[in-house]
Amino acid sequence: MKKWGYLAIGLLSVLLISFVGFLLIVFLGNYVIDEDKLVVHSSSEMVDLEGNFVSKLYNENHQIVSINDIPDYTKQAVVSIEDERFYKHHGIDTQSIFRAIVNDIKAFSKVQGASTLTQQLAKNVFLTNDKTFMRKTKEVIIAINLERKYTKDQILEMYLNQVYFGHGVYGIGGAAKYYFGKDVKNLSIEESASLAALLKAPSHYDPVTQPVRSLERRNLVLYKMLDTHYITESEYQKAKSKPTVLHITEQKFENGYATYIDMVIKEAKEKYGISYDQLLNGGYKVVVPIHKKTQLTAYKYFKNGNYFPGTDQNAEGAFVLINSETGGVEAAIGGRNYYFQGLNRINVKRQPGSTMKPLLVYSPALETGNYNPYSLLPNEQSALGDYKPKNYNGVYTKTISMFNALIQSANVPAVWLLNDIGIDNAKEYLEKMDLNIPDQGLSMALGGLKIGLTPLELVKAYSAFDHDGDALEPFVINAIYDRNNELVAEAKIKEYKVFSSQTSWYMTKMLKGVVNEGTASRGSFTGDLAGKTGSTNIPGQTNGNKDAWFVGYTPDVVGAIWMGYDKTDSDHFLRNGSTYPTILFKKILSEAGREPSTKFKKPKNIDDLESPINLEPISNVQSKVSFSPFGLFTVVINWNAPTDHRQQYRIYRVKNGKEKLIDTVTGLDEYKDSFVNVFNVPSYYVVPYNPQTKEEGDRSKLVKPNIRNKE
Repeated sequence: MKKWGYLAIGLLSVLLISFVGFLLIVFLGNYVIDEDKLVVHSSSEMVDLEGNFVSKLYNENHQIVSINDIPDYTKQAVVSIEDERFYKHHGIDTQSIFRAIVNDIKAFSKVQGASTLTQQLAKNVFLTNDKTFMRKTKEVIIAINLERKYTKDQILEMYLNQVYFGHGVYGIGGAAKYYFGKDVKNLSIEESASLAALLKAPSHYDPVTQPVRSLERRNLVLYKMLDTHYITESEYQKAKSKPTVLHITEQKFENGYATYIDMVIKEAKEKYGISYDQLLNGGYKVVVPIHKKTQLTAYKYFKNGNYFPGTDQNAEGAFVLINSETGGVEAAIGGRNYYFQGLNRINVKRQPGSTMKPLLVYSPALETGNYNPYSLLPNEQSALGDYKPKNYNGVYTKTISMFNALIQSANVPAVWLLNDIGIDNAKEYLEKMDLNIPDQGLSMALGGLKIGLTPLELVKAYSAFDHDGDALEPFVINAIYDRNNELVAEAKIKEYKVFSSQTSWYMTKMLKGVVNEGTASRGSFTGDLAGKTGSTNIPGQTNGNKDAWFVGYTPDVVGAIWMGYDKTDSDHFLRNGSTYPTILFKKILSEAGREPSTKFKKPKNIDDLESPINLEPISNVQSKVSFSPFGLFTVVINWNAPTDHRQQYRIYRVKNGKEKLIDTVTGLDEYKDSFVNVFNVPSYYVVPYNPQTKEEGDRSKLVKPNIRNKE
């Protein structure tokens, strides 16, 4: 008896408190809630940094439907299982609350909920997910006010249009399309019951992954419809006997901003704790660093198969562009036919190919202080342990400068240099940017990674070259304002100190050389552009490529384009390498008006870097003797004029079997040796000399002037 006595006292106490609370809610509800702010289905929107509208934030599976288009038995299925007294209560159901309390006390735990459809609507649309007493109080207050402001049909329509049905689908319209491939007005009784069955726990009663549970729950809904007299016994038996026949329909809705919108949704949740549903329906204004013209230009060209050299029309690609001062993403294309919540290839790891050379080899080497851009590196084919790299063009020389090795994308010197500076030392610079790769082999120098890097990660890494050695963390949200225009989130620029100013400037000048005269010279672009190409081979196949890259930057932006197949095989590969990404990158930026008006600016107090001097062979060497009053007999030596007037020439005299360097001239094609003994005229030869690398080229032939032919 004691147990029942305590139960009675508990019930009376709860009822008394509930009654007092109910009276407070009823009389104070309008005071607590400003009904003018009860805006259901308030779509959020994106605006750019100037406040210009960009796009609504929405889901293609979230289709708003009118209550008049929803069959009666669909509405009845939901009401019977979720809130059978929906048409009798005024927002909160005291009978259900009392019944839930009794059942909870009997079980000495919470076993039964008592939220009405109106309360669920209040919770889903207007409140956050914090578990507090005040939140529950607000939920009840809002529910009562909703009942005062709207009719039952309006409340049910709002509920059915925003409730979650699993698989990223919100609203009854989208659910009918997704699960059964039809408009909501064409749903059958059993299909309506299947959808209503999802509402309690969409993943637990998922008809796709949990067909048995789903069927049991569906049949329970049908029984509740029978019990509440919404359907007859014969309708119940007929619907119950039918299996659940699904017609899953993925609605791949495309949009020029689809990738960007998905990235905004993801960042809002991961960085600021704003859920998918809250962001889409909360009436937020999201300020984004997008450049609309660049975004839509990229979207247009990604639709053009002529820029994607695959074996068929299904070659894929990704493009991302960030601001070089802030890291804000100005354009993002996750695929050629990207649809909402699709595969965002901006975040898919691929082998980066030769785009790794600046990051993992040349920059770390410059940081040691033992190398400069003109340092000579071995360029002869040889083995380093078990690894024997080859130059892609099959051309080898004894040595090559770092500058020219990068311009030509030579593999042998890059691998040799990584081995010299040490893999662990080189990887430290990637780790400074939170880029961690498990690989340890020398093939890393050529981008041969087991897991790889994403286009966004490569852009982040290359931003260090364009930002005085500091890498920038990319972001897509500058700020978020709620429906009351209150600031709820704001971005903070995040930088990683990676390279010195000197190294980043050297790399910029060298990568500019790659664009001007190296592997990235194809395509048209006006203004300063630096960058690196990259491609990867198909294992066991000599023709074609698996991945093709261009990662580049101007004084204003840093970006990357990747091309390839989601799955490469003998029938699906790229016919050409990194030429196409390079051309497309330049095309997008040029058409979008992103050709920079300013040049790369050298930081103060660091050394500048000239473009490399390429030694030209000497040909057509001639000599003669002339007579002048002041020089007496003078030997005049001529050779072909250099195209690069920075090139130097060393003049050697050979006399009595001994060679002597007598002078060095710069940019000339003639030398005069005065006061020559006509009775013992010497021979001469000329050697080209590179003052940057301090290397000599091939000597000319030996010439000896004929005294008889003097002028």
